[in-house]
Amino acid sequence: MYAIDISIDTELDEQRPVPVRAPQPRCADGHGTLTHLFFSDIPLDIARAKAICSKCSLTASCLSAAVERAEPWGVWGGELIENGRIVAHKRPRGRPPKVPRPVVPVDEVPIPPHLLVVRPPHLVA
Repeated sequence: MYAIDISIDTELDEQRPVPVRAPQPRCADGHGTLTHLFFSDIPLDIARAKAICSKCSLTASCLSAAVERAEPWGVWGGELIENGRIVAHKRPRGRPPKVPRPVVPVDEVPIPPHLLVVRPPHLVA
């Protein structure tokens, strides 16, 4: 009654692109929730942005692209950029202090003390 044609195509007429997972920058979440850290005037926010960049795999390419584009300001590739140049510290408004401000070491996200687990020395491998 019905004829069923079973023909199996063993050759691929066209090659399908293979999906490749490209590394994504840690600062680009798609919603802009970290933008205020990377373009802030507050030294603590700048230190947090640098801490986020320090754990990213795209730091070198991000920094070189920002310098090439002469970005006007912000944290790019773990470095602070102002007027297209890398600067060590962002000068705040007003008169400079007589004694230089200390460098603010900040980790990306501090772990609350109640979540830290202290292991006895004989269990540490």
